[in-house]
Amino acid sequence: MEVAAYSDVGGRPRNEDTVRYRQLEPDGLCLVVADGLGGHGGGELASAAAAEEICAGWDGSAHPSALAGLIQRAHRRVQGMQTGRCAMKTTAVALVLAEGAAGWAHAGDSRLYWFRDGKLAFQTRDHSASQIAVALGDITVDQIRFHEDRNRVLRALGQEGSLNVETGGEAPLGPGRHAFLLCTDGFWEYVLEREMEADLAAASTPGQWLERMRARLEERVSGSNDNHTAAAVWL
Repeated sequence: MEVAAYSDVGGRPRNEDTVRYRQLEPDGLCLVVADGLGGHGGGELASAAAAEEICAGWDGSAHPSALAGLIQRAHRRVQGMQTGRCAMKTTAVALVLAEGAAGWAHAGDSRLYWFRDGKLAFQTRDHSASQIAVALGDITVDQIRFHEDRNRVLRALGQEGSLNVETGGEAPLGPGRHAFLLCTDGFWEYVLEREMEADLAAASTPGQWLERMRARLEERVSGSNDNHTAAAVWL
């Protein structure tokens, strides 16, 4: 197992993204990427608290329902941090690997991509207004990027009431080369899925994979672009 990650403030005054992971020997991993919402430092606090809660509470299981429970716990923690002046929230996408199995869970528009033998095998669906527009046939999947409603997130940790967490997994992962990419919207909106595959084929480490994709992003952004964060795992 090889892991690499980075987080960049982009063109914003503060970085409200968080990436955190926890490894257990010999092959256990819990990896979380979160994108804080709320501004004025609230998003930064929310994403950090959520990632900490999920990683600290992980017991080594790869079962998606257990991971969903951790995200629910993080949701309640963020709710408890809110004040009348700062209704902070955060997205979260989490991956757990243990004993040859993978589980994942997410809420919001931070994404998980799974590549098997260099080809995209699965990606999460955003909980956003633009993803609903795709389901209704109003726009295509490719048109989510920079769609006028793309920033309208429909699920987030810290929202009022309960949180519906979407889960998935693969047990066992099976033979072959497996690569996972977790990233915030500030990353995936600038890097196309076919480019992720091309850069994966050209890289010799997960760190090089991230560097190649990040280079594409930095060629395309303006000076006011969002924070961008990504993490990669190779098996």
